[in-house]
Amino acid sequence: QVELVESGGGLVQTGESLRLSCAASGTIFKIHAMGWYRQAPGKQRELVATVNEGGGTDYGDSLKGRFTISRDNTKNTVSLQMNSLKPEDTAVYFCYTYITVYARTRLETDQYWGQGTQVTVSS
Repeated sequence: QVELVESGGGLVQTGESLRLSCAASGTIFKIHAMGWYRQAPGKQRELVATVNEGGGTDYGDSLKGRFTISRDNTKNTVSLQMNSLKPEDTAVYFCYTYITVYARTRLETDQYWGQGTQVTVSS
């Protein structure tokens, strides 16, 4: 019902930048929120940034100012601009969505997750 395509991950050096993008497609009725979470080895998954249908944003602790979330409603896409990257940012980044979809007989609202894209920042 929903396909999420993530792009932009890779290996960079400290201080460099990356831009992650996630595009949602499928039988979508309404996207309520989109964004990114990340998970480093041995740690719990944590919020990076999200943007909701009203345009409000939410950032993880200490990330606002380096990271910027944005959306393109016409393309059902969310992007994350990551600047001044640090080794501590190394993690698998997962696209997060909260979406209402057209089910076969009714509307359904649920969370959907991307497969994850690796971001590695070397010192």
